[in-house]
Amino acid sequence: MASNSPASEGIEIQEPPTAGAWGEWNPTEDTVRPVRGKHRVAKQRGGLARSSTVLGVGVIAAVGASGIATAQDRPQVAISLPSLPDLMPGDNGRQGGGGPAAADAAGQGGTTGIIPQQADRSADAGEILRNRILQQAESQHEAAEAKARAEAEQAAQQAAAQEAKDKLEAARQAAEEAKAQAEAKAAEEAESARKAAEAAAAQERPAAAAGSWSLPTSAYTLTSHYGVAGSMWSSGHHTGLDFAAPTGTPVKAVGAGKITSAGWSGAYGYRIVLELQDGTEVWYCHLSSMSVTSGAVGAGDTIGRVGATGNVTGPHLHLEVRKGGSTMDPLAWLESKGLNV
Repeated sequence: MASNSPASEGIEIQEPPTAGAWGEWNPTEDTVRPVRGKHRVAKQRGGLARSSTVLGVGVIAAVGASGIATAQDRPQVAISLPSLPDLMPGDNGRQGGGGPAAADAAGQGGTTGIIPQQADRSADAGEILRNRILQQAESQHEAAEAKARAEAEQAAQQAAAQEAKDKLEAARQAAEEAKAQAEAKAAEEAESARKAAEAAAAQERPAAAAGSWSLPTSAYTLTSHYGVAGSMWSSGHHTGLDFAAPTGTPVKAVGAGKITSAGWSGAYGYRIVLELQDGTEVWYCHLSSMSVTSGAVGAGDTIGRVGATGNVTGPHLHLEVRKGGSTMDPLAWLESKGLNV
């Protein structure tokens, strides 16, 4: 039996079971026990409880009184719940009874309900998830590209460093080879000069017997004679006789005498002055070294070595012969002593 109270609106209650199942069932005012506490059942004038709560209490009382009903024997009580549009605020179903028309109106979109909102939220969540997945994939792709670029740059730097190292090693090897070649060449030239000096000494011309005179050097070539004009000489002409010979060739005293001067002399380079017994001075210029710098010497004694010091263009012995402060032709003077120059 349907109740007209507001609490039972929208709820359908089946009729009590027949007497054959439980016996006579008449939930009257006398059979309903008063409920203690705050929840009390309001009495109805018609003698029957109209609320769903009273009906439930009556069912429980009937089961307790019979004592024979079991859970399997109890008939199910069908309770219908209000439709979703009835629960929405401001819905027409609450005002008009929540019938099928209200449900149809909610299904047709007349009023925004829970299901459309859930669908929209699900769509939004799916779109957010899709965007996050795309962003994550893009981030992973960018990270992979950045890693590949870093590896490529590192490989390029390593290759450049290796190339620079190889070039440096090649340059070092080339420098060592050039140094070795230069040293070998210098040693070869020094050996050649030494052999030439030894050969010149071995082939030294014998001194003339007359007056015990000696040529000033050996293995020579006459290059510039006395009196030749030129701007290379401060006096405007050549004042001696040049004997071109390798550096280190021995220089000898042309006759007996004494060394009066030995040392540096400007354009003459290293110079030795030999004074003979008759007062004639013989100058030995552009020497590379001086063996005797003072004292008496005899004809043919080695007093120095051919060099290229002072104002020269190459190694040679510049020989000057002076008497009374004036120069004379060395070639003519040597020949006058019986020497074959």
